[in-house]
Amino acid sequence: MVPASRSTRDIEVTAESLQADLSRLELQRRALERELAAVVAHLGTVQRALGALEVVMASTAAAPASEAAPATAPGTTGGTARRRAPGPGRAATRPRAGTERTYGRLTEQILEYFAGVGDADVRARDVAVALGRATDSGSINAVRSTLDRLVGTSRVRRSGRGLYRAG
Repeated sequence: MVPASRSTRDIEVTAESLQADLSRLELQRRALERELAAVVAHLGTVQRALGALEVVMASTAAAPASEAAPATAPGTTGGTARRRAPGPGRAATRPRAGTERTYGRLTEQILEYFAGVGDADVRARDVAVALGRATDSGSINAVRSTLDRLVGTSRVRRSGRGLYRAG
């Protein structure tokens, strides 16, 4: 039979081990909750971007066939050339012919974000998280620099130290 003092010591060791596990799991839970919040915010951004692309694609499909069909080059059989549309893993990154891209991707994402948050004060870190970007200082500084450029062009306004609001 095991002496009572040894059983008590085993219980104490097990309790200490479980307490350490509880602390570690609590930290992990908080980290996962933050990551989930970032994923949810990124999902919303992607859904809005997809909706905007669907509108563009619908308007492009409604264009007259004479504008959409390429001219036949001399010496060809007259068949129509097929253009490969970007798949789900490939995004169309170049602007269409005849259009000019005014802003970069991050700038567009930030402007979409401010359109969604309304008249709320936000920090650069909050914008980075909402856009699904990393929360390291480099990513946050990239967002902050873009916000400062937008402040300079009056697209966003500074509402306090480190705070930005839709312009």
